[in-house]
Amino acid sequence: MSYCAAIDRMQPESRKELHKKYHDNHYGFPIHDDNELFGRLVMEINQAGLSWETILKKEEGFRKAYDNFNIQKVAAYTEEDREKLLNDPGIIRNKLKVNAAIENAKTIIELQKEFGSFENWLEHHHPKTLPEWMKLFKKTFKFTGGEIVNEFLMSIGYLKGSHTEECPVYEKVLQQNPKWLE
Repeated sequence: MSYCAAIDRMQPESRKELHKKYHDNHYGFPIHDDNELFGRLVMEINQAGLSWETILKKEEGFRKAYDNFNIQKVAAYTEEDREKLLNDPGIIRNKLKVNAAIENAKTIIELQKEFGSFENWLEHHHPKTLPEWMKLFKKTFKFTGGEIVNEFLMSIGYLKGSHTEECPVYEKVLQQNPKWLE
């Protein structure tokens, strides 16, 4: 069942609204801000082994803990910052995921130096098949398995599949010219 169809069946209403807000306003829409791209990657990495609902409920906690996903700040985190994250109940306190966020921020800074932005790096490698993207992400980033890469790229409009064609949001996404249209 698609995410689009699953939301309509969710209960209670508060759960449905949490997912609907993300589905209707964020999922599949292109992101042009490197910090927000980094934030989506952090959230997708943290979802591994957990429900997306858990991550949506903790989004504000992630934003607060990771300085609103400011790549420069996260890349400069010290061991003390790392320990603070591992003790923050507002996020997923998994050492591998926390380390991945910090190391991936450092990697993105290097990509920005070479390509001008994280978005430019993504555009430089577009289009690719999912297996090609998976190989590239595995080589470039920490903690980026196949499902993480797939969901990250779908969620930012690089891969098709975030919405069914029958979904009213599908047309809104198309108006934003997602990369998968190219």
